[in-house]
Amino acid sequence: LDVVHAADAAIGLEKTSSIAIRRGALAAINAGFFRLDRSIFAGDAAGVLMIDGKLLSEAYGNRTAVAIINGKNKTEVVFGQLNSSLAFVKDTDETFPIAGINRERKENEIVLYTPEFGPTTLTDDKGFELIIKGRLVEEIRINKGNSPIPAGGFVLSVNNDQFQKLSQKKNIIRLVKKLRAIEPEKQRFFAAAEDITNGVPRLIKNGRIEITWEQEKSSKAFVETRHPRTAVAKLKNGKFLMVTVDGRLPGHSVGMNLAELSAFLLELGAVEAMNLDGGGSTTMFLDGKVVNKPSDKEGERKVGDAILVFPRRK
Repeated sequence: LDVVHAADAAIGLEKTSSIAIRRGALAAINAGFFRLDRSIFAGDAAGVLMIDGKLLSEAYGNRTAVAIINGKNKTEVVFGQLNSSLAFVKDTDETFPIAGINRERKENEIVLYTPEFGPTTLTDDKGFELIIKGRLVEEIRINKGNSPIPAGGFVLSVNNDQFQKLSQKKNIIRLVKKLRAIEPEKQRFFAAAEDITNGVPRLIKNGRIEITWEQEKSSKAFVETRHPRTAVAKLKNGKFLMVTVDGRLPGHSVGMNLAELSAFLLELGAVEAMNLDGGGSTTMFLDGKVVNKPSDKEGERKVGDAILVFPRRK
């Protein structure tokens, strides 16, 4: 199993089928929630995203995530709620919180940009940016924006008057990135995961329906209204289910609410399950083609990331 972002970047959109064909996957489904608009930041993960051990987006709202470890002889997955904390530490031991990773910077925020975001930060000319390679600040750009992101380095973009003193001299910088599982017994697995993608909410825990939408800051309407749905689940024997439910297509399928989806997954033998992005994003690719009926009038929607299935490497 592999989580792949559109265009192999941290932002951008691409169809699930395109991602799968480009990577030579046997099967794929759309995965995490993402920013869907016409801006240059479209495709930004709306929650945690880690690919190949690199954290590309911060966690949000203690929401559920799925983590993947591909071992030599088997692939393991675990579901759990996550939060994250990000900061950088100066050589003076002062610590400054980072609001986000690889996304649009807002007022009074510090945002971290890594090479996976693209060649530049796409920021405006307000504030200042620290261009860092290794642990050294190579350049401080004041009121310029859109700074180049160095290969093997990163940029800290600052739009906060109280941090203005950071622009006065160069410092040695150390990043502190922490992902914390709400359930402590899952911390070790999440810490070792190579890929993590976000969803909301949990549907099944320990073989029982447990829809944690309130804990995860979702809405009652999202839970109770029938929509196209995408979900992943684990069976008692460790097998992994990838499930899509068509919807918004009168005469074909009206979709499911999350209680119905959870009950269906339970019938299939799921002992753990979570909901992924659905609606017009819901897509299943298998044997070279899309095998469900995406609900958008235009057909298959471009998404932020997908979970892909490959034959195990010998």
